[in-house]
Amino acid sequence: MTEPQPTPQEFPTYRAQEFLPSFLLGWGLGVLITFGVRALADALLTTPCEGRTVLALIVPLLLGPGGLGFTAVNWRSAPRAALGLGLVVSSLLPALYVGARDISALRGSGCAGGYVVLAQTDGESISSLTLRVGETRELTGRIGGFNTQNHPGQFKLNGQGSAAGVVVTLPKTAVEAGEVFPITITIQPGTGINTYTAGVQGTLVKNGRTVSADGSLELNVRPAVGQ
Repeated sequence: MTEPQPTPQEFPTYRAQEFLPSFLLGWGLGVLITFGVRALADALLTTPCEGRTVLALIVPLLLGPGGLGFTAVNWRSAPRAALGLGLVVSSLLPALYVGARDISALRGSGCAGGYVVLAQTDGESISSLTLRVGETRELTGRIGGFNTQNHPGQFKLNGQGSAAGVVVTLPKTAVEAGEVFPITITIQPGTGINTYTAGVQGTLVKNGRTVSADGSLELNVRPAVGQ
């Protein structure tokens, strides 16, 4: 006597009248959690920087994977699966959208730190550059991550190469946040064929605390023409 074969599980059919209300409920719960956590954090956090990055990321990270896990566990139940998918959508909008705006605001206020954007004279930013021994190249720099409203005053500039033959010249010694300034990089004759680094730093003292913006460029040094 043969045993009956188990009936394969069929993928459930989701009907709109069951799916949509639960989906909207899940999305609404996600929205409530997003702004509820933000309101609670605003009441507890007393500084403009500390803890703000975690706050911007924690809600979408909880709602997204959490909603997907809830949906996976309850995929055969249309209302519960729809509830989980609503949480997933809320992790993107509004949670991730609001979090991205918060991080952008943190960068603008200097909470996320500063950086120096290194670019060619046509404005295209670069992270590496190939130069020949004896060659000089004109570049530009710009201090980002800060703005003149939150960090007024001038950043003192300093440039340095990772070897004696790599010379970083800064015609301007101080600039404001967001101001474009010229940079000259020279590979002096006799410099070895190798990979070097050129760095530019801007520092500003604010309320007795030094804040800095840093940028670096990888330099691939090749033999001089004719060698």
